[in-house]
Amino acid sequence: MASKLASDFGEQFLTCQVCMLHFRDPRVLPCLHTFCRECLQEWATKQQPLECPTCRTQVSLPDKGVDGLRTNFYVNNLLDFAAVKKEAGPGVPCQVCEGGRDQTKLWCTDCAMLLCESCTAIHRKVPVTSQHELVPQEGTEGREGPDRPQRKRHCHKHKSQELVFYCESCNVLVCTACTVIDHRPGKDHNPVEISTVAQRGRETLKGLLEDIVPRMKEMQASSKEVEKKMSNLNPAKEAATDQAKAYFHQLADLLQKRESEILRQIDDQCRADGKALQTQKEAIEFELAGLTSAQTFCQQAVERGSDVHILEVGNQVQTRVETLLAKQQDLESDWSEFQFVENTTVKDFNDEVWTFGGLKTDVDVSKCGVVVKPAVQGFHCSASLTTVNRAGHACVTHSRAVTTNMKDPSGTGVPTKLQMGSEGRWEISYVPKVTGNHSLEVKVNSQEVAGSPFDVTVQDKGTPVLTIGRKGGGVGDLDGPLDVAVDTDGTIVVVEQGNRRVQMFHADTGGCLGGFPVSGEGPYGLGLDSEGAILVTSLGEDCAIRRYSKQGALLNSVQPDCLCPSGAAVLQDGRMVVSDSAQGSCLLLEHDGSLIRDIGSGHLQFPSSIAVDESRGVIYVTDRFAHKIFAFDLEGNLTLSFGRQGQGDGEFQSPAGVALDPAGNVIVGNAGDGRVQVFAPDGSFVRNVATVTGKSARGVAVTPEGLCVAVACYKGHCVELYRYM
Repeated sequence: MASKLASDFGEQFLTCQVCMLHFRDPRVLPCLHTFCRECLQEWATKQQPLECPTCRTQVSLPDKGVDGLRTNFYVNNLLDFAAVKKEAGPGVPCQVCEGGRDQTKLWCTDCAMLLCESCTAIHRKVPVTSQHELVPQEGTEGREGPDRPQRKRHCHKHKSQELVFYCESCNVLVCTACTVIDHRPGKDHNPVEISTVAQRGRETLKGLLEDIVPRMKEMQASSKEVEKKMSNLNPAKEAATDQAKAYFHQLADLLQKRESEILRQIDDQCRADGKALQTQKEAIEFELAGLTSAQTFCQQAVERGSDVHILEVGNQVQTRVETLLAKQQDLESDWSEFQFVENTTVKDFNDEVWTFGGLKTDVDVSKCGVVVKPAVQGFHCSASLTTVNRAGHACVTHSRAVTTNMKDPSGTGVPTKLQMGSEGRWEISYVPKVTGNHSLEVKVNSQEVAGSPFDVTVQDKGTPVLTIGRKGGGVGDLDGPLDVAVDTDGTIVVVEQGNRRVQMFHADTGGCLGGFPVSGEGPYGLGLDSEGAILVTSLGEDCAIRRYSKQGALLNSVQPDCLCPSGAAVLQDGRMVVSDSAQGSCLLLEHDGSLIRDIGSGHLQFPSSIAVDESRGVIYVTDRFAHKIFAFDLEGNLTLSFGRQGQGDGEFQSPAGVALDPAGNVIVGNAGDGRVQVFAPDGSFVRNVATVTGKSARGVAVTPEGLCVAVACYKGHCVELYRYM
C-alpha cells in the first residue's frame, strides 16, 4: 500500500504549494485546493479579498476566518500512513518511550503514534486508551480506501467519544453521547449512522464524476481545435503576404505606399486574431484545470476517503463541481483564415490606386452596432461600436479597419479618439464644444455601419442627461423622493416619503430594478454599508434606523437614544454616523446602535445629511437652519464650517443633501432653491452643477468614478442625473 501511495500521489500530493513542505493542519478551500492553515492565514493578511493561490478563485472566508475552513482529514490520514511507513523501519524507536528499536511496533489510529511492545501492553490496560485501535504495519499493506486504518475523529464536546452518527437535521457529525443529550431523535433531530449517510454521499460524488468526464473531453477537443487554428495563423499570414507582394510588384513605385499599408493591416490582423485566440485558449485551459483538479479531489474522496471525509467535503465538492459544470464557456472559435483580395486589375489602377488591395476579414459590417451615449457640452463624451462577424458574434479586427468622423451643427469637424477594448468593442470619445445636433459617421472596412451617420444631441451643462421617475405610486414612479444613494455597481437607490418605500434603478437607462416597502411613519435618509445592505432612517413615533437587504428583507433595526434620526452614513468597519435634527447633533454609533460619542452639540441647529471622508477622517454635515456645512473629525472636534444664507456662489438656501466625489470635493444640494454646488475640501467654492426640477434638491449622490451626480428632486418627484466629470 505504501508503494501504491507513492506511485499514486508522491510527495507533491502531500506537499503544500505555498510553503512546499508537508501539510501542517491542512484546510480545504471552496475550490477544493488544500493548503496549510498557517500558510492560508499569512496569505489572507496580504490579500483582500482572498484568492486561491493555485486557481485564483476568490474565496469568502467563514466568520471564523481560516479556522472556519474544513480540515482535509483525507490528507491527514495519508500523512499518518506515510509516517507509519517511514517510522516502521528497523532501528526506529517507539514514539512514547523512545526505546524498543528492534521490536515489532503497532500504530495507534486514535493517537496517531507508533508504539513498541511494552507501550502497546500499557496502552491496552489504561482505561482511557484501552479501546483504541492498534494496527501492525503489515496489517495495512492490503487495505485500501475506506478500509485502510485511519485516524479516529472524536467529538469536540465529549473528547473520549468517537463520531459515529450524523444528525441530518443539523448537518453535523455527532457522537453517541450527543444523540442522548443534544441530538436526541425526534422532530428536531435525526441522528443516523454515518455509514448510511456516507453511502448516499459517495453515490452523489460518483454521479458528479460521470458528469465531469464528458465535459473534460469536450474542452480538451476545443483546446486542440483552437491550437490548430493558432498554428494556421502564420501560414495564413505568409500566404497573404506573398500574394500581396506578387500583386504590388507589378505596380512598381506607384504602389509602394499602398503595399506597405496593406502589409501593416495583415500584421495588425494577425496580432489581433492571435491575441483573441490566445485569450480564448487560456480561458479554456483555465476551466479545464479547474475541472481536472475537481476530478482528482472527487475521485480521491470516492476511492480512498473515509465515511467521515465524504460527509465533511461531499457538499463542498458538489457545490464546486456544479459551479464548474454550470459555467458557460465559449468552446467554439470564431476565427477564420484571412486572405489577400485583388479588388482592381492592374490596367485600372491609375485612378484608383488607394483602393487597390485590402484585407478580407470575418467582420460583417451590416451586423455591427453603435450605441450613442448622452452628450454634454465641454465634457468627455463617448459612443461604443461593436464589430460583429458573419455568425453574429463580437469579433476583433485591426484598428485601421475602423474610421470615425464627427461634425458639429455648423459642419465643423470635432476630433474623435478611437480606443479598442475587448471582444470587438470600441470606444469613440470626443469633447463637444457647442450644443445642438452633431453628426457621427462610423465606417468599418470603408463601409458605413447601419444607421451611420448618427444624430448626437449635445446638451448644455445644466441639462440632466437622464431623468428617472414621475409622480405616482406604480413601479418606477416616485412620490416625494428625499434621499438617493449609488452602490458600487452603479445602481441608484431612492427612498420615497410619499410611497414609504425604497426603489432601485439602472444608472444608464433609468429602468426600475426592484423595490420594497419600508417600516416607519416617515422614511427620510439612506445609507449603504460595505456589505451592500441599505439603511433607512425614519422620523415620527417609531423612529429608527432599519437595515434591509436589496431584496427588501429587514435584517435588523436600531433605535438609538435619538429623537429624530435623519441622515446616516456607514463607515467601512460598520460604525454609523447619524444626524439627530431634533436635538441638533450627530451620533457616532457602533453597528448595534450603542453610542460611542456625541458630535456637534452646540454647533448644529438642524443637521440633515451626512457624508464621511474616511481617508481624511472628516464628517461633513448639512445644517438647514444655519445654512452652512459643518465638518468634524471622528473624535467630534469641529474642523471647518463654510457658507451663509443667500443665492450667490458659495451661499445656501436650506442645504439638504451632501456627497463627496473621488477627489474629496463636497457636493451640496439646496432644498430651498434647487441649486447643486461643488466645494473644495477646504470649503472654497468650485462651481455650480445645475438647478434641479421643482427647485428642491434633497439627497445627492455620485456615480462610480464621479461621472454623474444623481439628485433627488423632492418637489419634482424624480431623480435627475447631471454630468459631473
